[in-house]
Amino acid sequence: MSYLPPDLRNRLLEADNRHCAYCYTTEANTGQPMTVDHIKPQVQNGDTVFENLCFACRRCNEFKGSVSNIQDPLTGEMVPLFHPRQQSWTDHFQWGESGLYVIGLTAIARATIVALNMNNPVIVYARSRWISVGWHPPTSSVSDNDDVT
Repeated sequence: MSYLPPDLRNRLLEADNRHCAYCYTTEANTGQPMTVDHIKPQVQNGDTVFENLCFACRRCNEFKGSVSNIQDPLTGEMVPLFHPRQQSWTDHFQWGESGLYVIGLTAIARATIVALNMNNPVIVYARSRWISVGWHPPTSSVSDNDDVT
């Protein structure tokens, strides 16, 4: 990741509110700073501009890697991953009744959940612990695309 000017980093902090733009996990719960993700990966000529950047937890960022399209597990159709700067999280995802699982409402969400392994056993267990002390699901939302381009 190349250097980000302070104004761009601050704009990302404001837009993503120290949440992962994909799984909505808070930075406080992970215990690690959010990483900067190129929504369209740099290896696919993704630019380092606000419209192509978001904060992501390390887990989502590592699983995403350079993936930008994946098969919807329900229909088999190839679809793009969720784009946090162009799409609203709540249009594509919701928390399951227990708050443990991210539920995909669309093909894009289902594919993103699979690609980023958003409901893997380790994070589900962590969410159960966070729920037990009232830290999850997040109550403060990411701007949820007030700044959609």
